[in-house]
Amino acid sequence: MTQPSCRQVPCPQCGTLSEWRPENKWRPFCSERCKLIDLGCWADESYKLPVQEPDEGINSPDRNG
Repeated sequence: MTQPSCRQVPCPQCGTLSEWRPENKWRPFCSERCKLIDLGCWADESYKLPVQEPDEGINSPDRNG
């Protein structure tokens, strides 16, 4: 009888395949190192979400209506 294979996902930081299972305490990362590097990127604001500025005319106090 064959055992079911464990799902493998690429590490978001380095791309190495890591097992997605409860025993991998760093999932989806492959190691604690990659997890800490990613956390550091968020902390120093290297990762940013795109923001679209609202149109000036929509909330203008001079607008009649």
